[in-house]
Amino acid sequence: MKPARFDYVRAETLGEAHEVLATERDEASVIAGGQSLMPMLSTRLARPKVVVDIMRIPGLGAIAKENNAIRVGAAVRQAELLAWPELASAQPLMAQALPWVGHAQTRSRGTVCGSVAHADPSAEIPLALVALGGEIVLSSSRRYRRVGAAEFFTGLMSTARADDELIEAVIVPWQRPLHGYAFREFGRRHGDFAIVACAAVVSKSTARLAIGGVADRPTVFDDLPPYGRPLDKALDAAARQLDARDDLHASAEYRRALVRRLGRAAIVEARRCLV
Repeated sequence: MKPARFDYVRAETLGEAHEVLATERDEASVIAGGQSLMPMLSTRLARPKVVVDIMRIPGLGAIAKENNAIRVGAAVRQAELLAWPELASAQPLMAQALPWVGHAQTRSRGTVCGSVAHADPSAEIPLALVALGGEIVLSSSRRYRRVGAAEFFTGLMSTARADDELIEAVIVPWQRPLHGYAFREFGRRHGDFAIVACAAVVSKSTARLAIGGVADRPTVFDDLPPYGRPLDKALDAAARQLDARDDLHASAEYRRALVRRLGRAAIVEARRCLV
């Protein structure tokens, strides 16, 4: 199938992109890497009136340090962030999660912010951002705002972005002293969307676990005990609370069992990596 007809705008400035989005609103789609949007256009799951290309806007392709965080612009490709020399020391959880995102070919084109905009509940980048307490930077012709990742993802491929807003960047917090980080995922094949993925952030006394692939958005459990039988009990309770789904890939009960196993493995590994 071919895409439905649409107009194409190659924005040269943020102001131009904002103007198109303000005029067309839900009739406009933003394209950067295109790894999510192009398949949806080809199958006509998306039928925008206008497609706005933001890849040539100055400044959106930068990775920068900002107030103990990493600012990743909307035009930064996943492969570029993975290859950034400071990533592993700056934020090891994101460094561990990125190799699970698609394949080398898709990472070379797909953008970090594009994955956030698509908001697939099994995607690794949104999961890591929620686990870390990251933020999404939104801008439009009428306002500029930052939204916490936990509030940004509102449901199945649904976000808090307004129709006239552009995801300008994501903010990835720097690793915190005396904290450990770990990522675990299970899928049919490496590079497929996760059946279950777990991202853990652990201190000496407590653990935070974010779970993807189970509910319609990443789910976070805070203040878990970081070891022993109390951890097993807490993971069992967390698994029961999840609004797990059955599909062609796995049953809800199988997903809950994976949460217990992968969640424990992630927390144990993160505890070993306390710095």
